[in-house]
Amino acid sequence: MMNGQQYRESLRRLKPRVYFMGEQIESVVDHPATIPHVNAAAKIYDMANDPQFEELCTATSHLTGQKVNRFTHIHQSTDDLVKKVKMLRAIGQQTGSCFQRCVGFDALNAVYQVSYELDQAKGTNYHQRFLEYLKMIQERDLMPSGAMTDPKGDRSLSPSQQADPDLYVRVVDRKGDGIVVRGAKAHITGSVNSHEHIVMPTAALGEGEKDYAVCFAVPVDAPGVFHIFGRQTNDDRKCAACAIDVGNPEFGIVGGEALVVFEDVFVPWERVFLCGEAEFAYPLVERFATFHRQNYGGCKTGLADVLIGAAAAVADVQGTSRSAHIREKIAEMIHLNETLYCGSIACSSQGYKTPSGAYFADPLLANVTKQNVTRFIYEIARLAQDITGGVLATLPSEQDLKDPVLGKYVEKYFKAVAEVPTEHRIRLIRLIEAMTCGTALVESMHGAGSPQAMRIMIQRQANLEHKKRLARKLAGIS
Repeated sequence: MMNGQQYRESLRRLKPRVYFMGEQIESVVDHPATIPHVNAAAKIYDMANDPQFEELCTATSHLTGQKVNRFTHIHQSTDDLVKKVKMLRAIGQQTGSCFQRCVGFDALNAVYQVSYELDQAKGTNYHQRFLEYLKMIQERDLMPSGAMTDPKGDRSLSPSQQADPDLYVRVVDRKGDGIVVRGAKAHITGSVNSHEHIVMPTAALGEGEKDYAVCFAVPVDAPGVFHIFGRQTNDDRKCAACAIDVGNPEFGIVGGEALVVFEDVFVPWERVFLCGEAEFAYPLVERFATFHRQNYGGCKTGLADVLIGAAAAVADVQGTSRSAHIREKIAEMIHLNETLYCGSIACSSQGYKTPSGAYFADPLLANVTKQNVTRFIYEIARLAQDITGGVLATLPSEQDLKDPVLGKYVEKYFKAVAEVPTEHRIRLIRLIEAMTCGTALVESMHGAGSPQAMRIMIQRQANLEHKKRLARKLAGIS
């Protein structure tokens, strides 16, 4: 297994094409826009080598019997599913940010299960290909992205009906030694500081859409692959003079999402895990989505632990912590957060064994968990803003705080409890601002799919006809 520094060095050996604000980034390890995201992922590598977190962050490979980073592991029991959630919460507590690696983790597990079932149904050899790929990921401790979401174009039209056929990733050529793909994947978390991209379909597909039924893996620096890094709230503050204003300068706040473009990319057959079997596109989407929605009561509760702590600490330094309404609001934040955690633990504990032998989280409970995240995290953020006060939106800059003339006035007039340095109050306010005022909340809403996507799956999984039968029986209706 790699440690954090070895992970950084492994990224330096890659040469991905990454663009931000119209310019190419030469090294994601060293560019201000991407350094926090690299740091957050590096923390995972370091925690796996830390005895305090070793039990959660490592596992034994069922393929090789070797100790591996849990983020490369295939779930072999409900205990693995539960440990995953506990691990995500622990990492969230350490970073206060999206740490990105769970997306590729979920892709590995989803493709493992579906490729096995596809081979059983069709007599193909996708699963054996994937096993060889998985062994390489485990042995080298690589971080793949999970690239599912397509740009989608006109949402009222299917992939094959779009005016531009490239709005969903598709196969444009089949060769003796591989395929050629074209299109893009949008909002892909951690994509610029991953080693590989695992590309999956994003929707159910019809019989005439076989070219869109494709799943494959490519290195991030494969010919024809390039990345356009997305803007984030307050990303102009990522500079040496703005460390306090960033709020969480070491790890950032969100996952460094990017548009990943595939411009006629060649993929050898050994890295193709689905090609043309349209009826297996939706099962792959469902497996990945369920695994990813399982996560949110883990990683988001870890982040919210930090936010709740920041709100309680800012109440201390502002002299409001003894007020009954402040205590009540913090209690409500804790209640909401632990409710989210219950959902993730429940869907993991109620998981079950699939035909491949790997375990799958309960899809109904996983979708309920993520549906709650789209609401509860916003309420936790609202309460944190309420506790902090209007200063959250009007605080002077770090440059003003450190200015030889203006600094004494910022120190004087933003002082609260006398024995607490003004800078401590400012640092806590900036952390709360970063966690509640922009991109991070949008990710809670739309990460792993929009709220409506969860509601659709909840309706599919709820077995409403069974509930009707229960009601009719008790009502005396035969």
